Amino acid sequence: MNLLSPSSIVHPLDEFYARSGLNLPPLDQVDGEAMPEPYKSLLVHERDMTSTLETFHKAGIHLRLVSKERRGDEYFREVVLVLDGSEKPVEFGAIKINLARFPEAAREAILQERFPLGHILKDFAIEYQSRPKAFLRVASDKTINHLLKLSGAQILYGRRNALLNPMGESLAEIVEILPPAT
Repeated sequence: MNLLSPSSIVHPLDEFYARSGLNLPPLDQVDGEAMPEPYKSLLVHERDMTSTLETFHKAGIHLRLVSKERRGDEYFREVVLVLDGSEKPVEFGAIKINLARFPEAAREAILQERFPLGHILKDFAIEYQSRPKAFLRVASDKTINHLLKLSGAQILYGRRNALLNPMGESLAEIVEILPPAT
């Protein structure tokens, strides 16, 4: 596995932290095969996280927008995925989406900021490949604790993933961090 630099390993999350004047939380890259369960099953695969988390939690998921930025066709958003009904946070993530690589109706759905990208890919039958780039161990900080409704120091796991279209072009770059599995 190629080791990425500490900031690129969590791109685009690094941009949100920098914009807020915050340092990234302590983190390191880990071997996916050495990741403890259930994180290994939840993160070490080539599927989208939305459907994986919905299956694991046996509930639908929607997103809560934390922040966003648009630079031409690049759309960045920081989100918390929450369970329908209970609003329990099940993922904190940062995503960079290349809007130009989506059909107009899918772009509109993305910009409505209601559903995770995994839902939109499925709803619009958009072909993609999921290619995890790195697996992460992250020490939660004040920001992550607040967003995932955690207290105290927590060791969390996540991944940096790329979604590619059939031509190998980037649809999205994503950092996905999961709360403690309960």
